Amino acid sequence: MFISSFLALATILVPPLHAGEKKQETRVLIMLGPPGAGKGTQAAVVRDTLQIPHISTGDLLRENRKQGTELGKKAQAFMDKGQLVPDNLILDMLFARVSQEDCQKGYILDGFPRTLAQAKAYDERLGKSSKVIAINLDIADEEIIDRLTNRMVCSSCSTPYHRIHFPPKKEMTCDSCEGTLVQRADDTEKVVRNRLDVYHQQTEPLISYYESQKTLQTVVCNQSKDKITKEILSILRQSY
Repeated sequence: MFISSFLALATILVPPLHAGEKKQETRVLIMLGPPGAGKGTQAAVVRDTLQIPHISTGDLLRENRKQGTELGKKAQAFMDKGQLVPDNLILDMLFARVSQEDCQKGYILDGFPRTLAQAKAYDERLGKSSKVIAINLDIADEEIIDRLTNRMVCSSCSTPYHRIHFPPKKEMTCDSCEGTLVQRADDTEKVVRNRLDVYHQQTEPLISYYESQKTLQTVVCNQSKDKITKEILSILRQSY
């Protein structure tokens, strides 16, 4: 029932064009929020509901390196020297991807931009045929720490668990395959707090930036995943 409602809403959000109609603007959905806020989860639902690409610059970088593209070779040269790949090279990869046909009605950016400099550089290259919608998933640091430090995953089948909200029936044992549950190395409290510090310093300023652009919408995450998704889709519907 819930999925069918999503599909019906998708038709409203992205109606088909008819002969002679003016082409719609490309909608760019930028997912903001701290690590563990659920950006990837929500982006995946929106991707499947609206049938628009979910683009990760990390995936683009790996794909270009794997395929040995000219951009990939340039990126590899920086990485071989232990240097960060420059923003302009990441942007070249990104715009090569979003120029493809499947991105023309819209796409989702998850994990980019991460800094104010990246956001400004992206906007300068975007052009007037696209409209940005930045959605900030708002959640307190302490809840993030609770979410991430209590996460576990099956070492055999990768089924996720949570010590408090979704515990296994048998301690540290997967319900599905009886594999051993493990905690990711980056889900310790110290590492999570460090990641949050980096987020607050580098990425949180994007909230004010997109607010000044009048493109920011905030979704409070102290509610169920389904309600968060409904709110995001409602925001997108209002943008058309």
